[in-house]
Amino acid sequence: MDATPLDRSLLLDFYGELLTEKQRTACELHWNEDLSLGEIAQQEGLSRQGVWDVLHRAEAALRDYETKTGLVRRYLERRDEIADIREELAALLPENEHSRAILERLEELM
Repeated sequence: MDATPLDRSLLLDFYGELLTEKQRTACELHWNEDLSLGEIAQQEGLSRQGVWDVLHRAEAALRDYETKTGLVRRYLERRDEIADIREELAALLPENEHSRAILERLEELM
């Protein structure tokens, strides 16, 4: 498991509701709140090994969902494309209130 915390958080944001409650809770506590395996084990009434197993299975499930649907990949591609379009428009549009409003609308899409 060599994913970055950002990768895991995005996967959790997109597919977290598809996990079991135990998996979702463990992932949120470990990846988003930075709790250790021991802290999660104590809080959830599991062993450290149990927490590791839950996290490992959850990450595998999240990666499988992404492999099958590609939602995160497409989201990131669209976000990058919108950022590129925004930069190009910013260079072309005159500096006024209307152009700022257009660029802000593009920002909101990202």
